[in-house]
Amino acid sequence: MNDVQATESLASSGSVMFSLLQAAHALEARMEEALAGVGLSSAKYTVLAKLARAGEPLTLSQLAAKVCCVRSNMTQLVDRLEAEGLVRRVDDPEDRRIVRAALTKLGEEKEAAGAEHMDRIQSEVAAALTKGDRAALERALFALK
Repeated sequence: MNDVQATESLASSGSVMFSLLQAAHALEARMEEALAGVGLSSAKYTVLAKLARAGEPLTLSQLAAKVCCVRSNMTQLVDRLEAEGLVRRVDDPEDRRIVRAALTKLGEEKEAAGAEHMDRIQSEVAAALTKGDRAALERALFALK
C-alpha cells in the first residue's frame, strides 16, 4: 500500500468521525450565532441556564461542576456576567466565606431569550431528520459515549 492509498484508507475509515465533528461544529456555529443575537455566548448562556434551572443562587464550585469546568474559569466567567449585569454575587446565608452567583432580572431575561433560540435550533435539527434517523443517531451517539 502506498502513501496515497494509506491516506485514502484513513480518510475513509475516519469519514464518519470527521462528518460527526463537522456536524457538531456547524451546530455549534448556529448556536453561537443565535445566542450572539441576544448578546450571549454559549458559555454565558450555559451558566445562566444552570442558574435558572437551579432556582436558587449557586456557589461557583457548584456552577463549575455543573458546567464541567475548573473553578478558576468559572470565576472569570461569573466576573464577566456580573460586569454585564446578568448575575450578582450574594453571600451564603450559612457560611460567610462562601459566595454564590444569582441571576439578576436582566440575566433571567437574557436566559429566556437564549432558551427560545436554543429551542428553535433544536426543533430545526429534529425536523431535518426522520423519526428513524433521530432514533439511529441517538443510538449511535449513546454507543460513542
